[in-house]
Amino acid sequence: MPGTGCARHHPGMSDTAEQAEPAEQAERPTRRTAGRTTERTAPRGATEAARRGPAEEQSGPAGDQAEPADVTRRRLRERRVAVHRDARRVLARPGFITTLRERIALLQDADGLYDLDEPSDMYGNGIVAALEDRTAALLGTEAAAFFPTGTMAQQVALRCWAGRTGNPTVALHGLSHPEVHERHAFDRLSGLRPVRLTDEPRPPTADEVRGFEEPFGALMLELPLREPGYLLPTWEELTEVVDAARERDAVVHFDGARLWECTTHFGRPLAEIAGLADSVYVSFYKSLKGYGGAALAGPRTLIEEAKAWRHRYGGQVFQQFPTALSALAGLERELPRLPEYVAHARVVAAALREGFAAAGLPWARVHPEVPHTHEFQVWLPCDADDAGEAALRQGEETGTVLFSRPWDPVGPGIAFTEVGVEAAGLEWTAEDVRAAAADFATRLTA
Repeated sequence: MPGTGCARHHPGMSDTAEQAEPAEQAERPTRRTAGRTTERTAPRGATEAARRGPAEEQSGPAGDQAEPADVTRRRLRERRVAVHRDARRVLARPGFITTLRERIALLQDADGLYDLDEPSDMYGNGIVAALEDRTAALLGTEAAAFFPTGTMAQQVALRCWAGRTGNPTVALHGLSHPEVHERHAFDRLSGLRPVRLTDEPRPPTADEVRGFEEPFGALMLELPLREPGYLLPTWEELTEVVDAARERDAVVHFDGARLWECTTHFGRPLAEIAGLADSVYVSFYKSLKGYGGAALAGPRTLIEEAKAWRHRYGGQVFQQFPTALSALAGLERELPRLPEYVAHARVVAAALREGFAAAGLPWARVHPEVPHTHEFQVWLPCDADDAGEAALRQGEETGTVLFSRPWDPVGPGIAFTEVGVEAAGLEWTAEDVRAAAADFATRLTA
């Protein structure tokens, strides 16, 4: 991780289908310290006026009594959403903060995505089946199954593999999504037994797979590993890890919620990346901006069994055509642009470093230094509440939102946030980023 002496683990942020993404302006419900999840407290050091925002400073309640933490979180979120909606310039415009009208507009020109004169779907046929076929073709697998959530898709996948291998143990990273954000669903709901290869803030290594002290039936790899900074191994490291699992007669499953944007880093097409694994899960609502949904892709026999378990888990939804259409829109419109977003994220990251250095901040990090995807972390030597307030003030007073996501503490006097670059961010030049970083630094140090 960037810097020295920093906490190895940092606060996580949920991105399950049931919880809004932080990129979508949701307040983080918890903070994780040394592998434990605890309730996040109210922002530290913030005054009542700062919590309420400029419009409320003169009308708040008298006295110094602090408001409840949930009220504080709600106020901060409402303020953040308002700033983002009103901003003239942002690095990304996530769907969560837009209006229903704007979200429905995603399906404009839907005739070009699917024949709208075809009958509507019922329990997974029609347009849902067409989306499954399109996904399988993109990933180079025999078949794919649509799921309402990635949480359900991965439980079903690993449950099916456990039946085939006879071993319900799943080796995974201690910072992977099921371990951090899914309330222990693997073991409490699906009869699986997760074991941690490592808790280090980096992808697992082939030596860790080979040297693990007990057998496991499946290895689950999150690509990219979101918690420590959307990290990816090199292609050679990934193939070595997969080979190490196969040496142990384990199947390999990719948690590829964001697999779509990994092609630039690996320098390989999607089908070649997915072809390393026995099964792959992908999301339609993160990078692709769909309304929701996920897919599990793999051998046809696995997918047929997965569809039976999908029904048992309550995922056989009567009609899903709006979500399926939005997923097709994402595959058609956003997927081809992801390499462009990744390339520009590297420009933004470099400009942020330069802007902070020019502003005289004593210590600042962009992590990873060269982003692996179009999302990365920024670490600063400050209080998280001060950073959050500076970001909000910048948006309110200038119409430019450089940091739209929440800031969290990771140690004494150290805070971090995530940055994502999408279509709106392509309008920023490096000089625009440097100038915005300098303006933010001025507000932070004031």
